[in-house]
Amino acid sequence: MDTANISPIQLTASAVEEVKKLLQGAVEAPYLRVGVKGGGCSGVAYMLGFDTPLEDDDFFDIAGIPVIMKKAHGMYLMGMEIDYRHEEKGFVFQAKS
Repeated sequence: MDTANISPIQLTASAVEEVKKLLQGAVEAPYLRVGVKGGGCSGVAYMLGFDTPLEDDDFFDIAGIPVIMKKAHGMYLMGMEIDYRHEEKGFVFQAKS
């Protein structure tokens, strides 16, 4: 697993707080996986979950949170900000310029 200095994504303070809360719970895999999957004609769908590192993953430390993503997903996630919205009780991906 490679160590990278610059993450293609950012986590807002709200997202960091929520992920850290979730990591304190009964999470089997202590890595936050960020990724994409094909969404058909509408483009890609963003994924977020906890997982274990795989051989083709990049590793990032974002605000003390160990983040992994497939190397090939970086180009789709570049410049993306992940926020946690308390009113919606969910994570939201937003493209930042």
